[in-house]
Amino acid sequence: MMRRVAGWGGALLLAGFALVAVALLGPARTAPQRAAFVIDTGPTGGTYFPVGEAIAAIVSHPPGVVRCDTPGVCGPAGLIASARTSAGTIANIEDVNAHFADAALAQSDAVAEAVAGKGVFHDRQTHIRAMASLFPEEVHVVVRADAHIHSIAALRGRKVSVGTEDSGTIVTAREVLAAYRLSERSLKAAHLPADQAASDLAAGRLDGFFFTGGAPVPLVRDLMAQGKATLLPIAGAERKRLLKANPSLAADAIAAGTYPGTGATDTVAVRAVLIVNDQVPNDVVAGVTRALFNPANRDMLNASHPRAALIRRDAATDHLPAPLHPGAAHYYGEAK
Repeated sequence: MMRRVAGWGGALLLAGFALVAVALLGPARTAPQRAAFVIDTGPTGGTYFPVGEAIAAIVSHPPGVVRCDTPGVCGPAGLIASARTSAGTIANIEDVNAHFADAALAQSDAVAEAVAGKGVFHDRQTHIRAMASLFPEEVHVVVRADAHIHSIAALRGRKVSVGTEDSGTIVTAREVLAAYRLSERSLKAAHLPADQAASDLAAGRLDGFFFTGGAPVPLVRDLMAQGKATLLPIAGAERKRLLKANPSLAADAIAAGTYPGTGATDTVAVRAVLIVNDQVPNDVVAGVTRALFNPANRDMLNASHPRAALIRRDAATDHLPAPLHPGAAHYYGEAK
């Protein structure tokens, strides 16, 4: 009996010490719970990957990062964002809709088709929400320099990659071909990833390829610098026909000097859009959007790719092809 009393006394004494310690030290601090945030991008030689990497670095908020001590500079505490390579826009949209990825970069024309359940999408992609419109992306029609191809009409019968079935490039390539009264059957069509298409063109195994991306596109720039490729213009009556049939496209031009030894090249453009799954919590989306447009992160964003300089808050909600996520809407309302 005495032993039991002594035991209780010892326990009470230890409990007393613990209470004193709590009173002196205050409540214990717990580290914020870590949460993954996966961003689908595109091939490493395109525009989406470097921009996606920069966005992931900006919004990540792991413990101990000094710049994140300033409110709004990083995403929510504990968020660990990562940029993942992908086949392109179509794959990105499907991943986000199925929540295999939290967010992604995607072409506006393909997102519009996804939301409506048109084109390559047989069913409406109901879980797609927009976070921000980012920057214009030009349609590049790249041909081998020694292939003697001087117009899109001259692609007939040539071996040309129109992009993979998972890419946004294939959407715009088909639209462009239709405006020129061509189809994939008119070509010796291939469906290659952009990096492979560039490699095959350099090796002489391909006459040309389509690619949609914000200029300068690294893989296109490398081919031009080596003197192995030229660009075809999208212009004239065919461009007018293309724009009339596809309101999500806009007339544009790749400026002179964007690529080595090239003058201004008429083309059309879509917009890159940052999309997100509708199940991502509002506070997470609001925090990510706030960090993306925080002026303190402008240098990090600009360093990723020249096109990132066009990412601006005042244009972020223009002509969105999908409903705005409530978390992003909260941020834009707050910013106003």
